[in-house]
Amino acid sequence: MNTEKLQQMKTPHTAPMPAEVKLGPGAWLKKNLFYSWFSSILTITLLALAVLLIKNIAGWTFFTARWEVISANFKLFMVGQYPIDQLWRVWSALLLVSLFIGLTYGARRGISTIMFFSVTTVYLVSIALPFISGSSRFWLVGALVSLGVGVGLGMAVPTLKKVVGYAWILCFILVLFFIQGFGILPEVRTNTWGGLILTMMLATIAIVFSFPIGVLFALGRASKLPIVRTISVIYIEIIRGVPLITILFMAQIMVPLFLPGGVTVDNVVRAMVGLVIFNSAYIAENVRGGLQSVPNSQVEASHALGLSTFKTTVFIVLPQALRVTIPSMVGQSISILKDTTLVATVGLLDILGIGRTVTSNPEFLGTQKEVFVFVAILFWVICFTMSVTSRKLERSLSVGHN
Repeated sequence: MNTEKLQQMKTPHTAPMPAEVKLGPGAWLKKNLFYSWFSSILTITLLALAVLLIKNIAGWTFFTARWEVISANFKLFMVGQYPIDQLWRVWSALLLVSLFIGLTYGARRGISTIMFFSVTTVYLVSIALPFISGSSRFWLVGALVSLGVGVGLGMAVPTLKKVVGYAWILCFILVLFFIQGFGILPEVRTNTWGGLILTMMLATIAIVFSFPIGVLFALGRASKLPIVRTISVIYIEIIRGVPLITILFMAQIMVPLFLPGGVTVDNVVRAMVGLVIFNSAYIAENVRGGLQSVPNSQVEASHALGLSTFKTTVFIVLPQALRVTIPSMVGQSISILKDTTLVATVGLLDILGIGRTVTSNPEFLGTQKEVFVFVAILFWVICFTMSVTSRKLERSLSVGHN
């Protein structure tokens, strides 16, 4: 017997796997929805409920709802009591943000794709809304043009890819300059801010400033120095054990006590301080979990190569820890965005506070559904964009890491 026949006898015979059979619509329905009498009854019942629900929602949306409450108070929902003659500054800030979104998309694509298309869709939908004024449509068209210009610049200038992330710091400062004035433009005090602009400013300040503070406290909690570790643990545990509404009330009372005589800050700045304090404690715990996921062998190897503790932390430990904590960090950012609605308890009129004020107007009594649906849609669009962008960022960093 030759070698080939012996090999065939030793190798077990395996029949080829049959190709997957594609089911037609009828067969697919029978297999997945009507494969038994119980599943058939459940499918029909749920389908009937879905049809009834969609019918009622559509009937209310298109025939019963009083959407004029939104059109009549649209400016309040967007910017609150911001002076009308200074609204060009808010629009200029929007143009600037649009330009930087386009720059980011043109230079780096990947992680900014969802944000770019979401913002573009929001602009197009807003332009099509019947109650948008002609001047607002003009500015929205300008925002679309800014997006396009940004994309063109991002694609035409390759060096922007390396600096576009840092450029957002400049964008943040310029937006604050346009909205507040900084003594150069006519001052618009923060107590006139309201609506969506106040919500976005509170959330942005809380996210931007609480991140470095949270990272420092996370490193402090993991430190080998007893004093630093104890202070970090006390801060994190006390703040995480207190409701946000309590932090907001305490910020209104305590912040002025730490300022020199004659210096005062309004309620918006105090609320920002409270949100930063609260959010930084939760970010610290998220980062601490990421720090624990980094193997000690990498720290020991970096020390063996001669890297200092500072360089090891900045270039070896933190990049890996922050990559792991992206989902939890974005979840916390979404949570703090929604928690900004609590500032109404300290006298600030964010978008939800504006909604409550509008519904208390005798002219618009009984319009709570319309107002709260509108507010909910705005929050959903922002949170969904943040969530999808974070998943895109997580996948891109995972591919780059691999």
